[in-house]
Amino acid sequence: MKERASIYEHAPTSEHASADDDIASPRGLYFAATPASDFICGTLQLASGMHLQVFSTGRGTPYGLAMAPVIKVSSNSRLAHQWPNLIDIDAGRIAEGQASIEEVGREIFNLILDVASGRKKPWVDQYRLYNDLVLFNPGPVT
Repeated sequence: MKERASIYEHAPTSEHASADDDIASPRGLYFAATPASDFICGTLQLASGMHLQVFSTGRGTPYGLAMAPVIKVSSNSRLAHQWPNLIDIDAGRIAEGQASIEEVGREIFNLILDVASGRKKPWVDQYRLYNDLVLFNPGPVT
């Protein structure tokens, strides 16, 4: 656990990344806020250099990328119980009072480290549930 704590405390992070920014060059963790269309944002994040995606869902979108692991986090426990082989982490436990934000955050962080290091695979990779890459959506994108 000491190894994970030191990575967490010392990993440089960027303030933000946007479509107008230059290519990120420093090593570290980057947070990218993108359009909400699952299939488009995943494709565009891959194009920007993403190596791992943490994907939050409230409806259980059957979404995955063959080129980068996708960790699925449900916003409600009903979904996590309905799709146990699709959801990696149940964040709905926070709203139900079963876990704190810090506990679930630590669980997400630890899973990111485990997946990035190859020690674990998220459910979509275990079942090879991959979507096609999509650059444009014919409908409105939020």
